[in-house]
Amino acid sequence: MNTKSFLAGAASGLAVAAGCVAGMYLAVKCSRKQAGNVRGYLDLIPDLTAEQRNQVEEIRKTFLPKLDALRRNMRSCRAELAELLFADPADRGRLSSAVEQIIQYQAELEREVIEHILEEKEILTPSQRQQFHDIIVAQFSSGGVGIHDLRRRSC
Repeated sequence: MNTKSFLAGAASGLAVAAGCVAGMYLAVKCSRKQAGNVRGYLDLIPDLTAEQRNQVEEIRKTFLPKLDALRRNMRSCRAELAELLFADPADRGRLSSAVEQIIQYQAELEREVIEHILEEKEILTPSQRQQFHDIIVAQFSSGGVGIHDLRRRSC
């Protein structure tokens, strides 16, 4: 084998590998950036004014901590439920109580989300409200887990 051919082939292979690595890096970076930018349904409406975006952030300052607390409480109750399910013997009374507590947290979460949507809706123009409506209908009818279940968009 000719040394020049070997070096040319090795250089070409390294260049292709570097290109693949760079492409994967950019794809991951782009998907993380896109995921980080979407924190709520209104982030999907591109024509919000700066004032509207500020209002959205103010609304989120109270809503997101409430949501996080409810989710933490539900996770804690579900962990307790998992332990109770495998206790020997099973305590049906405690199981029932744990389930009831989870149901209460889920209902509270739904109420908070509804209030949040109503509050956000008030800051929108009529055309933005229509976009918001379409987003909400699509998310609610898909059976997904809301804004965090959106498929990633390309950069």
